[in-house]
Amino acid sequence: MSRRKARERALQTLYQLQLNKQDEEQLMRREERRLSSQVDESDRDFFARLVRGVSENKEQLDQRIEGYLKKDWSMSRLSIVDQTVLRIAVYELLYEPSVPEKVTLNEAVELAKTFSGDDSPKFINGVLASLLRKNDEGENL
Repeated sequence: MSRRKARERALQTLYQLQLNKQDEEQLMRREERRLSSQVDESDRDFFARLVRGVSENKEQLDQRIEGYLKKDWSMSRLSIVDQTVLRIAVYELLYEPSVPEKVTLNEAVELAKTFSGDDSPKFINGVLASLLRKNDEGENL
């Protein structure tokens, strides 16, 4: 449950950063303090890797995601929450090899169920399943 809490906080933190363009380091310190009573140190590190990793690799992540959206869709058409859930999941798939792919996919769907619209879990699942299917066929993520 603690990694789930770290993902939820990462989603909320990245959402705040996208909306308010806050100072990332200040926001990170505040969120890490909040998490200190809820998760252990390794999960706080996981939270920090997610937030920093998504922030630093946003353009690359978006390019990968856009390759799996329907032809008339782009990242800008998605809600900020859905954009962020997809970025976190693709970041995990690319840079967190210790997390099984199925866990990443399931956690992304759960984030969408909790924080996004009714159609979002199915949409998130479809995009990530397509990405994983292409990867299984030999195309790199």
